[in-house]
Amino acid sequence: MVIKWWKILGAVLVVYALVWGLLTPIPKLAILEESIRNLFYHVPMWFGMVLLLLGSMVNAIKFLRKGYLNDDIKSAQLAHVGVLFGMMGIVTGMIWAKNTWGAYWTNDPKLNSAAIGMLMYFAYIVLRSSIEDDEKRARVSAVYNIFSFPIFVVLIFILPRLTASLHPGNGGNPGFNSYDLDSKLRLVFYPAVIGWTLIGYWIADLAIRKELIKQKQLDHE
Repeated sequence: MVIKWWKILGAVLVVYALVWGLLTPIPKLAILEESIRNLFYHVPMWFGMVLLLLGSMVNAIKFLRKGYLNDDIKSAQLAHVGVLFGMMGIVTGMIWAKNTWGAYWTNDPKLNSAAIGMLMYFAYIVLRSSIEDDEKRARVSAVYNIFSFPIFVVLIFILPRLTASLHPGNGGNPGFNSYDLDSKLRLVFYPAVIGWTLIGYWIADLAIRKELIKQKQLDHE
């Protein structure tokens, strides 16, 4: 089996971020303290999630344009892995919130919007499983997907900025770029973003290939 270079790169970068993220010196920041290391895990997972869901929407558009079920399979599996990354992001975010805000979940616009966004994609998964006809399932879920992604972007990037929020970069709070973060943090953060995104697409690629094999087997029966 041929391993593509980007898969190796993704694995190396994630291992680097996991290990060096715990070992690298960090700046002395009030409240955040050692929990700032979650910047290397929580945030990159969400970057990966957004890019995976974007890829899902693009393939949904391709399906509606050309009608190839392979594009529907790609769209669905990218969405599934995107939801997985979203849930990992929520869990790591809850751990971070407990250490900085004193509770796993607060009535914060960013957190509530993220939860609503995830529920939208859970509904997408349920919708797909409730329709038996392949063609109808692909068309209905593609339309749902295309409308869901822009709404999801509004929920997690725009609405939290318009109201009071504890989350960095929202509701008047400064983002991490405004803090005194040294270059050592950036040397872990940016590789982590690339690594987690590549790993996400690797997982999706495996899931897509599995579904395509199943589809070929059904076609031959």
